[in-house]
Amino acid sequence: MFKLIILGIIAGAFFSTTFVLNELMSISGGHWLWSATLRYFFMIIFLALVLIFQGGIQRVIDVCKLYLSNYIFWTISGTVGFGFFYALICFSADFSPGWVIAATWQFTVVATLFVLMFFGKKFPKKIWFFSIIIFVGVCLVNLAHMETFDLKALLLGGFPILIASFCYPIGNQLVWEAKNGEHKNVPQIKSKLLNNAFNKVFLLSLGSLPLWFVLIAIIQPSAPSDSQIMNTAFVALFSGVFATSIFLYTRNIAKNSNELAAVDATQATEVVFALIGGMIFLGTGSLNLIAMVGLVLIMAGLFLFTKYQAY
Repeated sequence: MFKLIILGIIAGAFFSTTFVLNELMSISGGHWLWSATLRYFFMIIFLALVLIFQGGIQRVIDVCKLYLSNYIFWTISGTVGFGFFYALICFSADFSPGWVIAATWQFTVVATLFVLMFFGKKFPKKIWFFSIIIFVGVCLVNLAHMETFDLKALLLGGFPILIASFCYPIGNQLVWEAKNGEHKNVPQIKSKLLNNAFNKVFLLSLGSLPLWFVLIAIIQPSAPSDSQIMNTAFVALFSGVFATSIFLYTRNIAKNSNELAAVDATQATEVVFALIGGMIFLGTGSLNLIAMVGLVLIMAGLFLFTKYQAY
């Protein structure tokens, strides 16, 4: 469990670059749709290079064949887990600062429990208690900066993130069930390719492409600037490739629902890194007493996950 938590925290650090860079792009006037779409275009390019490095061009061909053989599943899981999730994240960046989005995003800790229950997973009541401790800590971090809130930021910056907090674990759990589970409504994909986290991220990225093409055709945003293209490339590398691959690898080695919930809970550390990143690079965010208490609760919840997990 300790190894799972450490890997999850490392993934959280890389994930936090999303919130900081998305805020930077929003301030610069870049359209939210390009911030979302370009990330996955770059991810596919970066991941293809990784797959070629690992197994040659044949690896890319094999993974693409796996996608085509189960294209409905990968399109659904990629659209929900990557597409809906990140489109909502980027949309919210136009209305809320990065630390608000990072903090609100931590509702996924609780949302994940509902998702796991929907897929038939069971875990002790104390898992709920630990998750609530983390969520209360996140709420306190939000409360510490309450003076920057307004109704528009709450509705357009906060509500979409709550929806996204369900989309991401749904997509991840669909992949886990396809590889490890026996859920009657999820196709069983018993391929050794799914043992590789980079392959899975590549498959989900491919699955999200139809959504991006549809949104571009409907919204027709103005062309992205050079700085937005560069920043989305950084997001794709740090958050899309590094963070997502580490996170999916960590979920893959989890042995039971308690460990899965604990891994997902490590995403709460993103708010810590987003606050620090905002303070350093954007001059936003501050740590007062209430925020510090919130951060302590987040870390306490993670500690309880590691110490009192049940097998």
